Amino acid sequence: MPYTFVLVHGAWHGGWCWRRVADLLQRQGHKVFTPTLTGLGERSHLMRAGIDVSTHVADVVNLMKWEGPSDVVLCGHSYGGFVISGVAEQMASAIASIVFLDAFVPDDGDSMFDLTSQAVRDGLKAATERGDIGVPPRPAAAFLVNEKDQAWVDRLTGPQPIGTMTEKLKLSGARERIAKKSYIRASAYPNPGFDKAFARVKADRSWRAYEVPCGHDVMVDMPERLAEILLEVA
Repeated sequence: MPYTFVLVHGAWHGGWCWRRVADLLQRQGHKVFTPTLTGLGERSHLMRAGIDVSTHVADVVNLMKWEGPSDVVLCGHSYGGFVISGVAEQMASAIASIVFLDAFVPDDGDSMFDLTSQAVRDGLKAATERGDIGVPPRPAAAFLVNEKDQAWVDRLTGPQPIGTMTEKLKLSGARERIAKKSYIRASAYPNPGFDKAFARVKADRSWRAYEVPCGHDVMVDMPERLAEILLEVA
C-alpha cells in the first residue's frame, strides 16, 4: 500500500536534506513531499524580518490543504518538531502518524529559545544584538554529520529566521490525539533536550521509540535505516 510522507526539515536546513530518504521512499511507490520552509534553502530569497514558527506552520498546512493528501505520515526533524506540533493543531484529521526525528517535543507556551542548547541561545543573542534577521547556521561538524557529507551540508545551510526561535507555541494537545506517535533519537549526538524528550516518550505507551547510532542529521547519515523506520511507523 502506498503511503504519503510529509518530511519537515530542521533549523538552517531545507527540503534538500531529505533527498536520499525521499528517493528511497519514492522508488518503492510512495508519495513524498519535502517542503522548504520560508526563508531557507531555495526559498532563501523570501528571508525577511517577522518570519516565525507560525509562518512555517502555514507553509506545511497550506501544502497539505492544496495537495490534499490524507493519512499522512508527518515527520519533523529537530526544530521541525515545533512546526509539526503546530501543524497537528490544524490538520490532525489528515495525519495518520506523526514522527519526531531527533526533535523538540514542545509543550504549550514553549519557544525554541526555552528548549535549545546554550550554544544556539548564544548565537541567537549575538544575532539579535547585531540587528540581524537570522541566526547563522551551525557547522555540520557540530551536528556530527559524517565527514564526507559535511562540506555539502555546510554549503546548503543558511541563516534561521530569528522569530522561529522566539515565538511561543500555542498548543491544545492535538498532537497527543494522533493515533500513531513516534520518536527517533540519534544516539551519537549528545543533546540533553532530546534525551529528555526521548525519556518522556519512552515512558508513554502511546508512543513508539527508536534509536539510531549516528549524528543529528539522520536523513544524511543513515537514510536507509530512516526510510525503514518511516515505513514501519506508517
